[in-house]
Amino acid sequence: MTAADTNIQLVRDATFARLRTDGGITGTHGTAPDGLFLHDGRHLSRWQLTVDSTRPVPLMPATAQTDDTATSVLTPAGTRDNPPAYTVFRSQTVTAGTLTEHLRLVSNRPEPVTARIDLTVDADFADLFELRADDRHYTKADSRHEVHPTSDGLLFDYRRADWHARTALTCDPAPHALAPAEDAPQSTMRTLTWHMELDGHGEADLHLTVRAHPPGLPDGPPAVPHPRRRPSTATDDLGRACERGLADLDLLTIPVTGVDGEQVHVPAAGIPWFLTLFGRDSLLTSYFLLPYRPGTAAATLSALAATQGERYDAFSGEQPGRIVHETRHGELAHFRQIPYGRYYGSVDSTPLFLVLLHAHYETTGDRSLAVRLEQHARRAVDWMLTDGGLDRHGYLVYHPDPDGLINQNWKDSDGAVCFTDGTQAKGPIAVSEAQGYAYDALVRTARLARDIWQDPRYAQRLRQAADRLQARFLTDFWMPRADFPALALDGDGRQVDVLASDAGHLLWSGILPEDHARRTGRRLLEPDFFSGWAIRTLAAGQRRYHPLSYHRGSAWPHDNAIIALGLARYGLDAEVTAVTEGLVAAATRHGHRLPEVIAGYARSATDGPVPYPHACTPQAWAAATPLALRTALGQS
Repeated sequence: MTAADTNIQLVRDATFARLRTDGGITGTHGTAPDGLFLHDGRHLSRWQLTVDSTRPVPLMPATAQTDDTATSVLTPAGTRDNPPAYTVFRSQTVTAGTLTEHLRLVSNRPEPVTARIDLTVDADFADLFELRADDRHYTKADSRHEVHPTSDGLLFDYRRADWHARTALTCDPAPHALAPAEDAPQSTMRTLTWHMELDGHGEADLHLTVRAHPPGLPDGPPAVPHPRRRPSTATDDLGRACERGLADLDLLTIPVTGVDGEQVHVPAAGIPWFLTLFGRDSLLTSYFLLPYRPGTAAATLSALAATQGERYDAFSGEQPGRIVHETRHGELAHFRQIPYGRYYGSVDSTPLFLVLLHAHYETTGDRSLAVRLEQHARRAVDWMLTDGGLDRHGYLVYHPDPDGLINQNWKDSDGAVCFTDGTQAKGPIAVSEAQGYAYDALVRTARLARDIWQDPRYAQRLRQAADRLQARFLTDFWMPRADFPALALDGDGRQVDVLASDAGHLLWSGILPEDHARRTGRRLLEPDFFSGWAIRTLAAGQRRYHPLSYHRGSAWPHDNAIIALGLARYGLDAEVTAVTEGLVAAATRHGHRLPEVIAGYARSATDGPVPYPHACTPQAWAAATPLALRTALGQS
């Protein structure tokens, strides 16, 4: 099954549904699983409608009318001489933990008609990590699936030890018959049947409501307040991309608990795999939004302070002071079959937390958040100096995690941190952009210590550490022959010499001297890096370059947004304009929405940007990219 077969996606209030073009759900796995999802679990895995015992004919395939509602028009099979007796107008809507469906049956004949409607339903309660196409299998021998008829529908029940999830289906009117599904009589799958009486040219309605009840959210998630959408006032494509991005960020906003127990609303990373709080993703998204929505940064910082590491746990990577990489709420995380319940396997979330904390103060002038999170900031600095590796190794480093992420920078796929011969670097690995983030974090936190915390000695200590890091970075990372920074240093201190876009992040953080920064920025706009749409993650022509890989030749909007902000820092205005024009043109071809990632093919070779087949859409830092581009252009 391809992504095109399940191309309807509805999202609202931390809940999303992926549907086939006929509005159905078939329980697929792989790169495009369909279903109703909440809290990392699938609460509806089969939803198949038949009319008069046959699959309906879609006169109008399911189409998203808004971000949370799709409509379609269906009929029983008919011919030119014997047209269908009735038409089904179908509307499906997602809200907080709920899928609602309205079927309006309209008779096309003058005499009475009886329409038979069958709906086959199931809930497999699969964890999102079970649905990935990664050949991993998880034992759940003690689990129990049950289905119970109710007066007006069905209740699906799943239990495993202390884990209890439910999905409730209510129907108005109640079904006339209920039976096990013919193709799976031993399963919990059931078929509900209605015989709907239609007067001549008359109508009848069927209302269906599916409510997901995951553990910890027995009544479903609370609705997230959404700003009222105003009519578009944008007169240019960048403005339209900004409006689309803000709308997508509203869709991705989820409620989480802040540092003092308060509920805050933060951007989740993306759909379908990452509708949850992330460290790096949520921090960079919030940074891009700072001039426009500073409250997002405050909420994200509070949420991440609430999940800051407190102890040592090798399984999850938790260490005191470390900022979380991602949080998960599903069954596999609950039983620690995967390390992602609170997973700390990122080298960059902690310095980015400090960068955003100061940037929030710098942008808003509000001292209160920096005062409130002072101890969290100090613990984050302590982590960078100790477990993060700055004191011992001279750099922030990570050790590949065989049970989690092999690479723990933003290019976190296996093989992404590689030498020019294609071999993966081995740890402890010091990636270049994380050193830039660490430098910026030390500089910014020193300013907080001086200006807000009234601790000049601590400020001086951090500033001196930043200066030492900057000095040794140029010596160790700069590749004279390539006149370009190395991607990383491996565990033996060797330069990982592939030419990668991470170098552009060094301009944003300010760790490079001005002349080196300007040379690096211009190099990133040469044709092997810049596709015409965006800067590639790896320069074309290298052994490991692959335009359809995740991190080795594709192009990521957020990566380009960071680079654009860095180019602007050093006055490379022509380069900022080129990157902006390419990304805005790409967004325009996607309805002004930027996907998570696009293929690395040259703009001159295609009529439009080639989609990366497994991209998350919408995705938070891609949605925020147009706002960062506007800032880089000096338009904020």
